Amino acid sequence: MSATPAPAELLAVAIDAARAAGEVLLDRYERSSGPVEVRSKSTASDLVSEADIAAERAIRELLAERRPGDAILGEEGDDVPGTTGLRWIVDPLDGTVNYLFGIPEWCVSVCCEERAGVIWDPVRDELFAVAAGERPTLGGEPLRPSSREDLATALVATGFGYDAEVRAQQAEVVARLLPRVRDIRRLGSAALDLAWTAAGRYDAYYERGVKTWDVAAGAMLCAAVGLEVRCLPARDGMTPGILAAPAGLAEPLLELVG
Repeated sequence: MSATPAPAELLAVAIDAARAAGEVLLDRYERSSGPVEVRSKSTASDLVSEADIAAERAIRELLAERRPGDAILGEEGDDVPGTTGLRWIVDPLDGTVNYLFGIPEWCVSVCCEERAGVIWDPVRDELFAVAAGERPTLGGEPLRPSSREDLATALVATGFGYDAEVRAQQAEVVARLLPRVRDIRRLGSAALDLAWTAAGRYDAYYERGVKTWDVAAGAMLCAAVGLEVRCLPARDGMTPGILAAPAGLAEPLLELVG
């Protein structure tokens, strides 16, 4: 059995995979001038486009060439079992609704579980990267998260589910939180929300109903910069979720949204 590759080697693969998908997406995004072929998944507002599928295909082809034998968990394709003990978790297009509406807030997320992760924003050409044991970076420069301790001055990011009943419950949580913080942002990409939290653009982030591929790379980024990354347990009919925040904000925020 071959030795497990170093995190830096896996990070290089993750970067190439994310860029391969991003180039597919960016080309379609820049050329789009009419209706895009889409279909619904869980609800009428949960969309997937041909671009999602083409982008994931690009990632899988690269992984099959560079890392044959590794397992793959992706949003749009079948799970691939592995033989190496390594698993790739990929979201070829996080922020599909934004992408389809021409809103420049979407990204590619590629993670080799617990070893390396990348979130690439092709529109801004921003590459957030982390390898196990190393400081996460943005464009090669170290990420610096918020160290805020006062919830009243915190800028908090979140997201909402696709099901109408779930959104109604999430609206109640937002209504409870909004008077207690500086402001709330909802831009539509969980992966970028986590990356921006790791970079200190947001003070904190929480969301329920996210999938493994939405948050795998972003959670790794946040944990590696020293933020508290907590699981939001299922309760009151709401699905589990994730919270990322500085230590001083984690508990008070959890009391309000957990």
